[in-house]
Amino acid sequence: MPYVAVKGGEQAIQNAEALLQSRRRGDPAIPELTLDQIEQQLTLAVERVMCEGSLYDRELAALAIKQSWGDLVEAIFLLRAYRTTLPRFYYSQPLDTSKMQIQRRISAIFKDVPGGQRLGTTFDYIHRLLDFKLIAEGQVPTAPEAEAITEPVPRVIDTLDREGLMQAEGYGGVGVQGCRGAGEEFCNNSQSTINSQQSTVNHQQPFDITRQPLTFPAGRDARLQNLARADEGFLLSLAYSTQRGYGRNHPFAGEIRMGEVEVVICPEELGFEIAIADITVTEVQMVNQFKGSKELPAQFTRGYGLTFGYNERKAMSMALVDRAMRAEELGETIQGPAQSVEFVLSHSDNVEAQGFVQHLKLPHYIDFQSELNLVRKIRQQQVNNQSPDSNITLKESQPLGNQNLNKENSPVGKV
Repeated sequence: MPYVAVKGGEQAIQNAEALLQSRRRGDPAIPELTLDQIEQQLTLAVERVMCEGSLYDRELAALAIKQSWGDLVEAIFLLRAYRTTLPRFYYSQPLDTSKMQIQRRISAIFKDVPGGQRLGTTFDYIHRLLDFKLIAEGQVPTAPEAEAITEPVPRVIDTLDREGLMQAEGYGGVGVQGCRGAGEEFCNNSQSTINSQQSTVNHQQPFDITRQPLTFPAGRDARLQNLARADEGFLLSLAYSTQRGYGRNHPFAGEIRMGEVEVVICPEELGFEIAIADITVTEVQMVNQFKGSKELPAQFTRGYGLTFGYNERKAMSMALVDRAMRAEELGETIQGPAQSVEFVLSHSDNVEAQGFVQHLKLPHYIDFQSELNLVRKIRQQQVNNQSPDSNITLKESQPLGNQNLNKENSPVGKV
């Protein structure tokens, strides 16, 4: 969106940038914040930036947070912009989260589950009181240690699957219900399916929102990709709305698990899979009641959420909104914005949203002059055509549109 209405202001812009750098550094007498400190002590901020920036790199996410003066949306923008410069060498295989090295795993639908419940790291059971001991920067208590879960932990949802109470979802042998592991099998290039259907509306390979423009109707693969890097606050509000009368469902947290999973690729020159990294992810499966239809019996349906890092609130919101957007597919009445696929996907990206909102700060002098002249013309016509009983009057004033805007009186002329 080009702007050519203003000339000058280059020095002012340079001064503003220098001022930003100075304010960002803060008091020089205080030691500068290091990337290691940000990565280790602001971990949740780093993981949100990685998730919504769509790039798994903790160091770069920490750098973006530091550069953006702590503005996470700006940091996400920086990381997303850097991501576009990177080459793409391989497509990874679908993550096999059934073999996750679990750090946290809970279910709200069964008390006793195979593999047990593990609270892990959570704010859920602490008092929301300021801890003034942190001001003293004293020693932090050492957390108790336990043996890591090395064996695959079965999913809680499998219990409902075995009874036929959960709507079947097929993934071509991989993904959520998959058993894929590095070096265990040769590449499987079969197309993935979701809900026993092709994963895209045009029955082609999975949609890639980073390479293809989003179109409607959007398949569930495109919807989940969009939600994975959508703004957490936006998704949280939509998820909240589904529980306040705008979604017609009461969800249950079937399973929430967080831990490390392998990233697996299958190089063509090798013909078999190799693991190249372990990343931390959060996976959520929400369970919703479905009363059935002419084609489907009464059963439970699910919403799915998967995010980089420990982003439990985001993953839960993603799962709730994913399920809400399936309303039309399941023959439900659309009652709220969370059920409108086009509304959700078109407004969920905070990089696009903040750019469009903040562009209003840029000069719109010519645009406003045209509207100013139009309003004056309409008002003058109203006065000329008014009846004797009308009370419309106009004040005489110096037209602002005739004033010259130069570097001295322009808003961008000084800092």
